[in-house]
Amino acid sequence: MQRRFHQLDVFSAQPLKGNPLAVVHAAAGLSDAAMAAFARWTNLSETTFLLPPADAAADYRVRIFTPGGELPFAGHPTLGSCAAWLAAGGVPKQAGVVVQECGVGLVRIRRDGTRLAFAAPPLKRSGPLDEALLARIAAGIGVAREALVQHQWVDNGPGWCAVMLPSAAEVLAVKPDWARLGDIKLGLVAPQPAGADTQFEVRAFVPTLGVPEDPVTGSLNAGLAQWLIGAGLAPRAYVAAQGAALGRAGRVHVQHDGSDCWIGGDVAFCIEGTVALPTTMGA
Repeated sequence: MQRRFHQLDVFSAQPLKGNPLAVVHAAAGLSDAAMAAFARWTNLSETTFLLPPADAAADYRVRIFTPGGELPFAGHPTLGSCAAWLAAGGVPKQAGVVVQECGVGLVRIRRDGTRLAFAAPPLKRSGPLDEALLARIAAGIGVAREALVQHQWVDNGPGWCAVMLPSAAEVLAVKPDWARLGDIKLGLVAPQPAGADTQFEVRAFVPTLGVPEDPVTGSLNAGLAQWLIGAGLAPRAYVAAQGAALGRAGRVHVQHDGSDCWIGGDVAFCIEGTVALPTTMGA
């Protein structure tokens, strides 16, 4: 069966500088195995499948797959899936807001000028990391324990923990030891030098999901924003850079309006057409 297909670049207005996403429209009828197989085949950090909503309050439902399995929530697939849904003629039930249904429930998305932005979902886990985990992280990224100047669980579904290094240059210099990191889903963050056009440099390591370093990560940046703003380590509005270590130039726009923390970015369309997928594997 032929299904409409988009491939987009998220968190960049310029194609090839953000985080790519594959989106399959009208995915009802595809088996879990077929979705997982296509996500492995695209070999992108995420591939999404758009489905009719089960919740009457939602505009559409999305399932999000990495090459290594399904996620309940992820940020760049949320923005990219919404952009693809709108481009395919989707009309939200409420003017000015799109409601996405996914594994963590309902996520609101709004237009922020030329960008889309999602309301960060609540953290499932917060609080400081324990010393045993910090020792593993320090060994896995090749720094002294004392270099981890701040740390926190920032898990909104995928399982993120995060550490802050003293400078953006130190974040970019990290060469991860994937074997030592193991199954840790780790975010690195550090302040940029004075005069930079962004506030923070971010990297995301996910060794077990099939894409060891994610180019630009909405879910991690959402958790980081809730932590950093809440702890007084960041202003209520800022821009984070991510992807430089991979030759990208992602920009994540954060704004806390008092009730919600909005995570925004540009979306660039790269490929549009149809894709032929088996309904079930072996079909």
